[in-house]
Amino acid sequence: MLTDILTHHLTVVFCGINPGLKSSDDGHHFSGRSNRFWKVLHQAGFTPYQIESENDTSILDFGYGLTTAVARPTSRADELSHEEFDHSLEIFKHKMNQFQPKYIAFLGKAAYKAFSGKKELQWGLQDEVFCGAKVWVLPNTSGLNRGFSLEDLVIYYQEFYKNM
Repeated sequence: MLTDILTHHLTVVFCGINPGLKSSDDGHHFSGRSNRFWKVLHQAGFTPYQIESENDTSILDFGYGLTTAVARPTSRADELSHEEFDHSLEIFKHKMNQFQPKYIAFLGKAAYKAFSGKKELQWGLQDEVFCGAKVWVLPNTSGLNRGFSLEDLVIYYQEFYKNM
């Protein structure tokens, strides 16, 4: 199991869909070779240097945290069922209410669609709050997400960084 990296009153909690198999095996968030999260976070301005996945807990030093919508690791997020998202919703809400971040950044549309019940979402800031936090939906940094180049990802994450 991949452990959440959370504390109270963070500026942002980044919420991945679920752990990849490598991250789960390693015990570190976004440790897959092809995952661009740490690179994007740095290039977008969130961190002054690129954090290595084995130092993932240092993200707390910058006021950010990490969690996943669903705890079960898979090789692909589309292996998750609707029931798993439904089961995870109350657990997720409990965490967000307990830690009270200012923003929740969902990485990819799948988790927020499942949690909000919305059928359509736009990238970026959402109209509603979730557990008292403002919500941003950002493209997933997984290497399997071929629809977004590194440059595209950095642009979306920079927009969030500049507007939070």
